[in-house]
Amino acid sequence: MQNSDELVSKQTLKWVTSFIVDLNVCPFAKREVEHDSIRLSVVRSKKTAFALEELMAEIAWLDENTETETSLVVFPTLFSDFESYLDFVAMTEDIMFEQGYEGTYQVATFHPDYCFDGVEQDDVSNYTNRSPYPMIHLLREASVEKAIEFYGDTTGIPDDNIALMEEMGLEKVETILQSCLKPESAE
Repeated sequence: MQNSDELVSKQTLKWVTSFIVDLNVCPFAKREVEHDSIRLSVVRSKKTAFALEELMAEIAWLDENTETETSLVVFPTLFSDFESYLDFVAMTEDIMFEQGYEGTYQVATFHPDYCFDGVEQDDVSNYTNRSPYPMIHLLREASVEKAIEFYGDTTGIPDDNIALMEEMGLEKVETILQSCLKPESAE
């Protein structure tokens, strides 16, 4: 049985708060959660071409709604295979470039089976980019630049996150991710 859009949204937001914010995986996320400036869009397309159209429609929505800083576009019914997801990411970046969005929006990638190139599938470092569902995170480039200016040097964030995952251990990190998928925890 498919999860409803409402449940997918709750589970995703639970992941944002209990993983991304609470563990400080992204030092900029807490502010956006507190300001309620994150949009979450559940896309149910079953074809890549339609999913790409919906993703570009989300970018057009962001263009018109500047009070929203960032958008998570979640694909609960598509891209269960990580390689097909990576192909979609490449298509996304290509069309964004073609349509003049380079420098306007930045893409961050998350997937339940995320695996960095050259890293074993069960390596805990992959959890820095693992999420309950395949998703594309659209960030406003100008806002990212302002946040970096305020924060300072951000080059150490990925290494700090990997160190945190290693310190916590695979079992604990996996438990946090799986807890987000429990319907009662998404309340």
